[in-house]
Amino acid sequence: MKKDTIAAISTGMTNSGIGIVRLSGNEALEIADKVYRGKEKITEVPSHTIHYGHIADGEETVDEVLMMVMHGPRTFTGEDTVEINCHGGTYVVSRVLETVLKYGARAAEPGEFTKRAFLNGKMDLSQAEAVIDLINSENEYALQSSVSQLKGSVKSAINELRSKILYHTAFIETALDDPEHISVDGYGEILKGVSEEIIEKLQKLIDSADDGRIMKEGIQTVIVGNRMPEVFSLNLLAGHERAIVTDIAGTTRDVLEEQIRLQGLNLNVIDTAGIRQTEDLVEKMGVDKAKEYAQKADLIIYVVDASKKLDENDEKIMELIYDKKAIILLNKSDLETVVDENFIREKISNLKKEAEQTEKSEGQRYQVSENIPVIQISAKEEQGIQTFQDTLKEMFLRGNISFNEEIYITNARQKNALVNALESMKKVIESIENGMPEDFYSIDLMDAYEELGNITGESMGEDLVNEIFSKFCMGK
Repeated sequence: MKKDTIAAISTGMTNSGIGIVRLSGNEALEIADKVYRGKEKITEVPSHTIHYGHIADGEETVDEVLMMVMHGPRTFTGEDTVEINCHGGTYVVSRVLETVLKYGARAAEPGEFTKRAFLNGKMDLSQAEAVIDLINSENEYALQSSVSQLKGSVKSAINELRSKILYHTAFIETALDDPEHISVDGYGEILKGVSEEIIEKLQKLIDSADDGRIMKEGIQTVIVGNRMPEVFSLNLLAGHERAIVTDIAGTTRDVLEEQIRLQGLNLNVIDTAGIRQTEDLVEKMGVDKAKEYAQKADLIIYVVDASKKLDENDEKIMELIYDKKAIILLNKSDLETVVDENFIREKISNLKKEAEQTEKSEGQRYQVSENIPVIQISAKEEQGIQTFQDTLKEMFLRGNISFNEEIYITNARQKNALVNALESMKKVIESIENGMPEDFYSIDLMDAYEELGNITGESMGEDLVNEIFSKFCMGK
């Protein structure tokens, strides 16, 4: 670990009321003294105090500032830290940073402050990763999950599992070294029971990753339809909560990408111009692209104009969605309708029966989705939107979300380590059931122990640690 003093701008690079330049390291106080002009010397003031003065580059005054002084180890990084609160103009903040770099600090690498906190034992790797998730959170669930992990929820659960594994590994190794005094007769059954408990807890954490991904990344959603009604709009679904991220301008044949927030969840929505048979080359490319997006989506929203009869294009769409997670919206319910819920359900049911017959004839196992919700809406009258939102939450979040009691894995790297640990624990049970010698148990137990250590950072190599922190923003 590098011990030199680092500095970076820790606030956004945009004109604002204030900006913060942070220093951390063994010489943070001394470097601050070189650039600070005030009543006291920074090296002589008490820890966790704030002092008014100016930043100066030699005889030139750079800015009027407040200096926050914190002595290690009671700091974020565990090192001596100074945070310079200056005016928030981009040029001003940059000049303050240039000044502290000129007088001895080094420009921090991305994530280096949090990396030092990890290496100094102020947090484990799961907490460090929660920091960047907290910064990037875009909805209430993502925020609360990150705060829970930052408090150590994942760390606590993993350490508990590792302690159990280590205890039984140590017992086996000790018994093998001293068989005269420690017997392992019948120990396989005891270990099997413990392993089953560990497997159950690992599986629960792995299962939580589906909810965790939805909280963190949002629901990849595609809106399809035969002829997308002009009055239907994503803005209607989003209400006043909408947040447009990108809008690919062009003709109605193009795909529109938006992000909206509903019920505390993010929908990353791709809105297509409609799926239908066409001879127009450009339009056909748009239809093919819509089908491609639909195949990869977490959710398909099929918008039906209930005031008109379905045609062969609608049949094609239902063939596309009947075995996927989808919601069907019967729009224009305020008008006289010719398509109702029963009609749609009969169509979907017939498609499922055809799939079952195909399964029998081809000897394949064909899985179809649960019943697809069919909701009547009126874009014009703004009806049915709340039902849609409630259905969405029910589909993607199992039960009520409680961050006080439940742990949600939101990190793909952590999930992969949990899956590997689970496989190792299953091998332990397999060895026990096959009557293998006890030393076989300890090999797989230690594999599981190491995999779980990858989550907290206790079993990781330097290269992987560097890769993880390189993804952090500068100044954090």
